[in-house]
Amino acid sequence: MAREFPGVTFERYVDDAVVHCGSERQAYMLRAAIGRRMEQVGVRLHPDKTKIVYCRDSNRRGDHPNISFTFLGYTFGPRQARDRQGRSFTSFLPAMSRAKLTDKGREVRRWRLHGRTNDTLADLAETINPIVRGWMNYWGHFYRSEMFVLLRRINSYLLRWARKKYKRLRASKRAQAWWADVVRRAPGLFVHWRWTRDIYSPSTGW
Repeated sequence: MAREFPGVTFERYVDDAVVHCGSERQAYMLRAAIGRRMEQVGVRLHPDKTKIVYCRDSNRRGDHPNISFTFLGYTFGPRQARDRQGRSFTSFLPAMSRAKLTDKGREVRRWRLHGRTNDTLADLAETINPIVRGWMNYWGHFYRSEMFVLLRRINSYLLRWARKKYKRLRASKRAQAWWADVVRRAPGLFVHWRWTRDIYSPSTGW
């Protein structure tokens, strides 16, 4: 790239790369050139993972089959944003990918928080806070609201833990009242409560 295309910017991590092009024509030309170079060193571009993407936003309104891509656990694509005057517009932004959300959701389920009824809330917080903080630090830099479904799922497991630990909370209204009281008295107990204290709802996904 430095020798043949010094004016083209790109990012690479291990065997994944993103190349920024000024036009569709340049994108197809570069894909072919990179493919030839890969074959010279004995490898090939992955036919399914290698694609040309149109970074559509409010200023770029053309059509293309691909308008998003995933890189390092982030999916880049058109997303709603607001300018300093509060006006809505479409920007091309990264957010935690759907695959990573699914993967971390499965990890949360494997914690089996609801079964740890001998623990206190403080015990649970001590266990999961370092993990969740790492997720927030990595994926929370851009469009953090995409993470809320995952963080609210953690809250639903915590509420499930409480209803299993305390028989008096088996009734839904009592459990909700208990939850509201806990987040009011100890808002910093769980690191993700800085962003959301809501409970995940399977019917809405939030």
